[in-house]
Amino acid sequence: MIKDFFSILFPQVCVACGKALYKEEQSLCMMCVYKLPKTNFHEEKNNPIEKTFWGRVPIVAGAAYYKFEKGGKVQHLIHELKYNGQWEVGVTIGNLYGRELKNCERFNAIDLIVPVPLHKRKIRVRGYNQSEAFAKGLSKSMNVETNFNVLYRDSNSETQTKKKRFLRWGNVETIFQVRDEITLQGKHVLLVDDVITTGATLEACILALQKIPNIKVSVATIAWASH
Repeated sequence: MIKDFFSILFPQVCVACGKALYKEEQSLCMMCVYKLPKTNFHEEKNNPIEKTFWGRVPIVAGAAYYKFEKGGKVQHLIHELKYNGQWEVGVTIGNLYGRELKNCERFNAIDLIVPVPLHKRKIRVRGYNQSEAFAKGLSKSMNVETNFNVLYRDSNSETQTKKKRFLRWGNVETIFQVRDEITLQGKHVLLVDDVITTGATLEACILALQKIPNIKVSVATIAWASH
């Protein structure tokens, strides 16, 4: 009764469109769940995500759930996820996307989900890592364990948002390190992040992970921003 009372005074709204949510809806209304622009890249070999890494680093498969368009609903939900404390939407999206990846042959043999790490200072400011929230949702629906500690960021780089491709690479080239390498030997790791544009951050993570014997890496993000 108390929960219902507060829901009348402070209704929960869809993070993408702002409309009030029904009781059974979480973070996203059903209309946005079905209408937000999906890429379906997980079903397509040699898709734009995978081509991003051609000639740079090897990956088994790559995909992104949504298409990122300036001024669109996906941009709004990413902004809310990263900067306005709406970490739950990351879990919700991960749960949704995980159901699709689990039924995809190229993603159904993942051993471990690893999010792109944030520096400790940024986590203190934001309160959470949005990629970890996405990973938690994927983990639940794919029934795959996560590891939030094996990959870490040992310097606090500037934001990537407004940097050009070359500057993005120089900004993250050597900032990621791996600890407890034995846990990843011979594993197929799903590396996850919120948005992929140039792929510089993910590439730097993959270069760090490649030092581990017999590791395989795939990539999944919430959104893909073409450039």
